[in-house]
Amino acid sequence: MDLNRFNPRQREAITHVGSPLLVLAGAGSGKTSVITHKIAWLIQEAGIPARHITAVTFTNKASREMRERIGNVARKDQIRGLTVSTFHTFGLNLLRREAAYAGLKSGFSILDAEDAKSVLSDLLKRESIDDRDVTASVQHTISQWKNDGLSPEQAMLQATEPQSVLAASAYVEYDRYLKACNAVDFDDLILRPVELFRHKPDLLTKWQAKIRYLLVDEYQDTNGIQYELVKRLTQISGALTIVG
Repeated sequence: MDLNRFNPRQREAITHVGSPLLVLAGAGSGKTSVITHKIAWLIQEAGIPARHITAVTFTNKASREMRERIGNVARKDQIRGLTVSTFHTFGLNLLRREAAYAGLKSGFSILDAEDAKSVLSDLLKRESIDDRDVTASVQHTISQWKNDGLSPEQAMLQATEPQSVLAASAYVEYDRYLKACNAVDFDDLILRPVELFRHKPDLLTKWQAKIRYLLVDEYQDTNGIQYELVKRLTQISGALTIVG
């Protein structure tokens, strides 16, 4: 692969393997070019099959653009099986493949933010609370807990103030509702896979073997649960490049 267009530091980032790599670069510095060429280099020069490489970013637009740019530097047959997606799409695909492990049935539903708000509103009304602001606050708190990797039980243990106790109680009931309806919400698309990896080492080992190299774009935007997902997938191999 011809890397002459890149400067020495960029070439070093593209060809580095064997240990985790952090690429710090500002807008317009060519970091997207580096990450797309690195994927092509991993396939063409390092001999890693595309099906064992996963690249994640934060928006569908960014993932589409990354896939298009990879297609410009590698042949179509070389990148067949390559995973380029958002964190949430990655989590969704994992849950679909491992639904039985997650206690889900095939065809499970995904609640968007408005669906979740409606469910929480109904649950709070059972406690004689009918206030849009309270519902919004509870929804935000539950989302924060999920993004921090906390289960309903852990949230209950942490809650001390009246507002947090209310949110934790709602979280418990909300979680029961989702399980009864064979459903997950948007935050669960990351939390549930991480919970599987926490409690099912055999499943984690399977996915560590499947993903022989992981690349994360816009890493500075990751939250706690996304960080844990990345860490668990790469903690043995160290086969990781993060760009931020």
